[in-house]
Amino acid sequence: MGTGKRGLIATAVTVVCAVTVLAAPGTAFASPSPTPSAGPTLAPGKDLEAVREKLDKLYRAAARATDEYNAAEEKADKQSAEIVKLAKKIVKGQEKLERLKDRAGASAAAQYRGGGLPPEAHLMLSDDPQEFLDGAGRVRQGQHAAKGLIGELTRTQEDLKQYAQDASAQWKKLEAGRKAKAAAQKEIEKQIALAEKLESELQKEEQERLAELEKEAAHKAQTAWLDSGVLDEISTKASEQGKKAVAYATAQIGKPYQWGAEGPRTYDCSGLTSQAWISAGQGIPRTSQEQWKQLRHIDIQDMRPGDLIIYFDDASHVAMYVGDGAIVHAPRPGRTVTIAGAGTMPILGVVRPDADAGTD
Repeated sequence: MGTGKRGLIATAVTVVCAVTVLAAPGTAFASPSPTPSAGPTLAPGKDLEAVREKLDKLYRAAARATDEYNAAEEKADKQSAEIVKLAKKIVKGQEKLERLKDRAGASAAAQYRGGGLPPEAHLMLSDDPQEFLDGAGRVRQGQHAAKGLIGELTRTQEDLKQYAQDASAQWKKLEAGRKAKAAAQKEIEKQIALAEKLESELQKEEQERLAELEKEAAHKAQTAWLDSGVLDEISTKASEQGKKAVAYATAQIGKPYQWGAEGPRTYDCSGLTSQAWISAGQGIPRTSQEQWKQLRHIDIQDMRPGDLIIYFDDASHVAMYVGDGAIVHAPRPGRTVTIAGAGTMPILGVVRPDADAGTD
């Protein structure tokens, strides 16, 4: 794929038109053959292929740290919500406890007004047998009510104690999550800074040649993937939700990558895929690793537009399949959401967010 704006727009328009129809794949997507460049001779000792591989490792390390950051953020949101729920339960429990204490106090006051004698004594001193019998029933009812009140007081106090313990545990998890998030952020910034420093040390001609090497590597990987015949059996059309997800994702083409971002102006890889499926009415996990763990796995030959392709052994990158051997994804820092060949990176597997949805 060309890196110029005109080439990006032309490619995006072509793919968007294709996925609007979302018919069975015809001509499979392949990156254009790289244009050989004589270019100036590079400075002695410069090994741009080694530089390319080093940059790839640095950005992959940043991607792994980004997944850790996103996971910590997602957990923190859930833990904060749980703490709020527990706080509400504690408030309600305290209010209930106060009401029960008031009832218990009223009962004690009534006994005091009776001269301090228990109800049984008052009944024994009564001269009216019927009053005695009626009163005996009320005494039993009163005893049951007193026991019930005491039991309810005890249960409410125990509930409050448990709520407080649960809230304390959630606070500890939240604090641990904040530390994990901060550590991940530090690692992301470190890896990106190293990559940017490495690139900044290259001369303009070297940067141009490095870009060509990246294209060549992507083209070689995509060609090998297509030549394997992997697309020969793929003929599945997108579901209605899949069409909506693809439409959302392709509409973001050209927007910058930013780690931890979920739009609408910037995205990281899983931020793009998760928001695309949310727009289609299907919530999915936030991170690429959790998308791999939790969503239904699909054989590549059964892949359809809208499915998510998970990359690398550690599931550190994710893209959305749009048909004809192409993906839309947010690649890495310094790049924008773009169309690329699905086979340009090592594929771990494919997952389907709308696992139970049929095709049309």
